[in-house]
Amino acid sequence: MSQHREIITKAVIGRGRKFTQATHTFSPSHKPTSILGCWIINHQYEAKKRDSTVELDGTYDINVWYSFSDNTKTEVVTEKVAYTDVIKLKYKDENYLDGGQEVVAKVLQQPNTLEATISPNGNKVIVQVEREFLAEVIGETKVWVVIDPDGEFEEEEWDDEELDDEELDDEEFEDLNPDFLIEDVEE
Repeated sequence: MSQHREIITKAVIGRGRKFTQATHTFSPSHKPTSILGCWIINHQYEAKKRDSTVELDGTYDINVWYSFSDNTKTEVVTEKVAYTDVIKLKYKDENYLDGGQEVVAKVLQQPNTLEATISPNGNKVIVQVEREFLAEVIGETKVWVVIDPDGEFEEEEWDDEELDDEELDDEEFEDLNPDFLIEDVEE
């Protein structure tokens, strides 16, 4: 009898992560005097696999509460924003089996307002938004397992190969702050 088995199972075969900052500009019906509040609601998205990426198409509503007429009146303006985020995948398993693949996208950071300001010419509102997603592709792959009916398996028989899940690509280095320094900590 063979001392190993081949198991076909579903596993995460690819994964990617994307942090996005976006700026949206829109014109309220009145010239704003000051911004009183800004919030984002009704976030919806859909994920699709495209070649070696996951494409997220989504929408959300930006609500800006502002004053006008020299801070004597207020109004809320709502803008529906559509976006597309393309998430590059890092494949964990290049030897996955062809067939139905499932895409799972998780929100790590819901779209939220970083800052809402009045434009320099005074007639528009500028809203800075951030959002972050994790996308995983689940597919079928083969796993080999060793059969040890006597329970005498020795750990040295395994050929360990460390996989570094935390490798950074060039795109992730763009967000690093080069002026950030870590001071020496006395022990």
